Amino acid sequence: MEVSSVKKLEQMEFSLESVTDLSSSSVSSSSPAVATFSCVDGVTELRFLQSDSTHCFNFDLASAQLFKLGPVHFICVSDSSSSSEEKSFSQGVNIKFITEKDSKDFCESFEEWTKDAVVQGSSLQNGTVSAKKSKFDNKIEASSAKMYFHYYGQLLHQQNMLQDYVRTGTYYAAVMENRSDFAGRIVVDVGAGSGILSMFAAQAGAKHVYAVEASEMAEYARKLIAGNPLFAERITVIKGKVEDIELPEKADILISEPMGTLLVNERMLESYVIARDRFMSPKGKMFPTVGRIHMAPFSDEFLFIEMANKAMFWQQQNYYGVDLTPLYGSAHQGYFSQPVVDAFDPRVLVAPPMFHMVDFTQMKEEDFYEIDIPLKFTASMCTRLHGLACWFDVLFDGSTVQRWLTTAPGAPTTHWYQIRCVLSQPIYVMAGQEITGRLHLIAHSAQSYTIDLTLSAKMWGPGASQGGILQSSTCKFDLKEPYYRMSQPQAYPVAQEPPLQPQPELSTQQDIQTQNDELEEELLQQPPQNPSTQL
Repeated sequence: MEVSSVKKLEQMEFSLESVTDLSSSSVSSSSPAVATFSCVDGVTELRFLQSDSTHCFNFDLASAQLFKLGPVHFICVSDSSSSSEEKSFSQGVNIKFITEKDSKDFCESFEEWTKDAVVQGSSLQNGTVSAKKSKFDNKIEASSAKMYFHYYGQLLHQQNMLQDYVRTGTYYAAVMENRSDFAGRIVVDVGAGSGILSMFAAQAGAKHVYAVEASEMAEYARKLIAGNPLFAERITVIKGKVEDIELPEKADILISEPMGTLLVNERMLESYVIARDRFMSPKGKMFPTVGRIHMAPFSDEFLFIEMANKAMFWQQQNYYGVDLTPLYGSAHQGYFSQPVVDAFDPRVLVAPPMFHMVDFTQMKEEDFYEIDIPLKFTASMCTRLHGLACWFDVLFDGSTVQRWLTTAPGAPTTHWYQIRCVLSQPIYVMAGQEITGRLHLIAHSAQSYTIDLTLSAKMWGPGASQGGILQSSTCKFDLKEPYYRMSQPQAYPVAQEPPLQPQPELSTQQDIQTQNDELEEELLQQPPQNPSTQL
């Protein structure tokens, strides 16, 4: 079990000018008071004691909130409702500090203690919730998490992933080809979903598998595993987040499918490395082991025109008597802020790709908060450059076989497809010209990333070493709100024309005349048609 960091915090006291009960209708007292932070039996408390009274206001810091009304005037309230939708407050006090420095020091301490506040531990079937406040809840907004777990709690979405045979088949091969890594070992399946990877591990001879799933899919996984008695005794489904649950033993193998669009979308990779730090033994293995984000500039006039034309609706000056043009600029910017998710023809790429390595065995959780990738390419053709195309692959570094799962263009399509960031202002490049730039990803609380992309064309030809940037284009994208274009026609369709029937060669004028004579004789032998019938 983890030792809560709150035990490391020493008891702290702050002198106050006054403390009054919010629910009291009596006139406020101006007598001095003392505020004390302390930890009693694993529960952090904030106590307010007036110097002229024996009455004490106690607040559990796991549910306490502080509101600032002025430089030295605050209100502290305690949430008594367990429902996130209907909140009520059991008690509240008015706090007045003597100086602004006192109020500032108190706020810093309040933030530190509430951050490490312990909550009442609760038991779950086949697992226990940790006493420490969840990292996941601290960094992810509740509405996003609710939608996320609702989505993955539905069987139709699990079916969509299971029917991605490139994905599922590669995982199966990676596990079964490396049986020696799983046989007799303890395995943790992070974000188990339907439990399919847990059953793969059991098939490979795992001693025991802990399938951790936070959504309602955990119940379906239990049902599916119970229906496969060969594996049921060796798989335990734990409903909860890896940030919260506790396991009875360390894992030899972590297996998971934490990849999203552009590898990092949905921010599950952070949970993957948290599980590594919490549950994996020092010499354990991770399946997958590393990931790579691949990038290359592309040229696709069809896609660019399609994106630009979407905003043309807002160019109407008389839409039922309304001028829509004031919103055209915002609409144009909005459409170009959407990354495009589709399967594109690799011939749209205008330079050899580069990649950024993400080592899951070494990355820290904080390393995923901001990812900065410098870009450098050499154009292989003269064209108009429309943006940056991206895809990813992951490696299962087994002891016996190393296997890659790729989402590259031209490879068999997966449910991840590929992603393209389209610039609203294309740039022109010549063959051999150097293209530089930057791909900057910043994580946000909606379980995704804001993307800042800059692409520039450097001076080309004689004297280029003394020159600088000729053209540059920058655009901001929200990875949470992509444009799914999977059903659209490809930019370069390959026409499948039926083979031509072989024709007899007509090499001489005599052959041509012979055919004409035969045709004329055939027409003369046909009976004449009744003109009235023709009419």
